[in-house]
Amino acid sequence: MHSAQFPAEPSAHDPAAPGLPSPTSGADRPPRDFDVIIAGCGPTGAMLAAELRLHDVRVLVLEKETEPASFVRIVGLHIRSIELMAMRGLLERLLPRGRKRPAGGFFAGIDTPAPEGLDSPYAYLLGIPQPVIVQLLEEHAIQLGAQVRHGVAVAGLAQDDEGVTVELAEGERLRARYLVGCDGGRSTVRGLLGVGFPGEPSRSGTLMGELEAAVPPQEIAAKVAEIRETDKRFSFGPFGGGVYRVVLPVGTVSDRTAPPTIEDFRHQLRAVAGTDFGVHSPRWLSRFGDATRLAERYRVGRVLLAGDAAHIHPPTGGQGLNLGVQDAVNLGWKLAAQVHGWAPDTLLDTYQAERRPVAEDVLDNTRAQLELLSPGPGPRAVRRLLTELMDLDEVNRRLIEKITAIDIRYDFGAGPDLLGRRLRDIELRQGRLYDRLRRGRGLLLDRTGRLTVGGWSDRVDHLADPTAAWDVPGVLLRPDGHVAWLGDDQQDLDDHLSRWFGRPTG
Repeated sequence: MHSAQFPAEPSAHDPAAPGLPSPTSGADRPPRDFDVIIAGCGPTGAMLAAELRLHDVRVLVLEKETEPASFVRIVGLHIRSIELMAMRGLLERLLPRGRKRPAGGFFAGIDTPAPEGLDSPYAYLLGIPQPVIVQLLEEHAIQLGAQVRHGVAVAGLAQDDEGVTVELAEGERLRARYLVGCDGGRSTVRGLLGVGFPGEPSRSGTLMGELEAAVPPQEIAAKVAEIRETDKRFSFGPFGGGVYRVVLPVGTVSDRTAPPTIEDFRHQLRAVAGTDFGVHSPRWLSRFGDATRLAERYRVGRVLLAGDAAHIHPPTGGQGLNLGVQDAVNLGWKLAAQVHGWAPDTLLDTYQAERRPVAEDVLDNTRAQLELLSPGPGPRAVRRLLTELMDLDEVNRRLIEKITAIDIRYDFGAGPDLLGRRLRDIELRQGRLYDRLRRGRGLLLDRTGRLTVGGWSDRVDHLADPTAAWDVPGVLLRPDGHVAWLGDDQQDLDDHLSRWFGRPTG
């Protein structure tokens, strides 16, 4: 991998950053109110705000919506996101509000059980209403000291070599050192930056929801089995308590800005199944297209993009929310380091260098899944072949690890296979590993008792535990839980501490 080349503290006049609005003059420029302003308080924005507050960064989150979404869509937290929640002490809050499901059958809906022995104690899917996770993450950020303003929309921005001026729709201007656009697939921040968003537009649409039905379950099951013989995109399955989860292809692109109605579902069910099954009492209804796009750049000067503002794709495999939350955890500590002045010169650039290839891979696997769900004879033949191959443990494991993001290995250079990967939660003499990462700091795991973090102790914790269940003398973890170094040589460790955590103090 290679990092995008941006200046560490670039000017808005930098010719390498085209499309930037001109900065205000020094006389007109308002005082800097915040370290970071985040546009958007969805899961990505709320998680990023909390990550920044772990490092005492002054954060303001602007959310244009005044109320939560009217529909209660169930989303799934995959293994890597569950691990991140455990790292920050949030999992115990989420578990009572969610429902555990097996970690299998995600790839194109091919019903293959999860392989045994996945490398995580959290090897399950956690289904949870999206408003619940947004509320919990927002509350978490506020408890840590973030400010959140609802009903406030970004209308303009200008940046210079000292910060970013954000203009709100009602004319108020705010000032921050950095701005992060977490404002969704139609990102205002991305548009104001002029960052390209290439990819494929929506070609077909889908209705999704949870409803009750008046037809006997046996009749529904028989009809669904008949339809799915030729169209795997259709789904009408029991969700529990008399509720059915419904997924309906609509063939043409729908207006995603207009919420669907139960009449839309009845009409399309009659078109596809010949009956509407007497659907009624919807829990939530939603629609989406299959657009697939990736921002050309994740950073322009002092403005960054994360979550759906940086990438959109169909929900096949349930990866979207997870991808955004993982963006936030990757970015948070790096941006905090930049704010506090100890970041190495290229640290903030590693956000794009690490996360954009991950998004590219997600976009590719959702493209592949959509093809496998197509009703044509060619895709159906490939699907049958892949279904056979997924009976092989190695194939099944590879695809599940990809969807759940536990296969990610960032390019930290040559070294052991564990370098650049996340470390699973393991038992320590003093509890569990992830409990030691709750403050969002680096962590040195030391079996030798000879290693030290020295002048980095204000940024990196040190845990000496000769009984710990790992087979290397020392492991340096970044705040996101990825392995930055392995070994037993203090000088080599110091070099890597400098690489990731800047110059030592004292």
